[in-house]
Amino acid sequence: MDREAKLRELEQLRSNVKKLEAELAQESGHWPPPKRSYTAYQVLAGFVLGMVGAAGSLLFNVVGSLIVGQHPLQLIRVYLTFPLGEPALHIQTGLTLAIGCCLYLATGMLLGIPFQVVLSRWFGSSSFAQRWLVVTGLSVAIWLINFYVILSWMEPLLFHGRWIVNEIPWWVAALTHLVFGWTMLLVQPLGAYVPYRSELEAS
Repeated sequence: MDREAKLRELEQLRSNVKKLEAELAQESGHWPPPKRSYTAYQVLAGFVLGMVGAAGSLLFNVVGSLIVGQHPLQLIRVYLTFPLGEPALHIQTGLTLAIGCCLYLATGMLLGIPFQVVLSRWFGSSSFAQRWLVVTGLSVAIWLINFYVILSWMEPLLFHGRWIVNEIPWWVAALTHLVFGWTMLLVQPLGAYVPYRSELEAS
């Protein structure tokens, strides 16, 4: 087979690949994915990476509690006052604390979404210092909203106490949110969107 024949066959193969990809796109309605990052992907990535951020902030609190001689899951006990009231402060071990840890991680998964969306959509090409300032500001804003806009009135209204706001020192609460945000900054590249490339494009 001479060179001209090989080139013609290669062009025919390329044409067939494009045709098959077009047919697959029509059949699925969503394939291939877009070339640039899209919101659904950012939300899912933030959901997954948020659990890592929550685990980092929880570990920070466990170590800090042990250093000052408190129960290692003191933070979880305080947060459990929201559904359980004051008795949660006296829980020592068991399934309730395990469920509290799961709820903490689940909350982190939800909070991870705005971090991932903001970092990916508006600061994807920014320097590390700029991204650090963004997550620091976002972490502080979420702490202030959570503690002093939502929980400060909701917990007394529903459970007749302000244990979360009163039992957790403000600087511990702020650091907890900051560690979450900084962890999100470190793991955010793991959620970077890699656009779909066909085998033809890859070659």
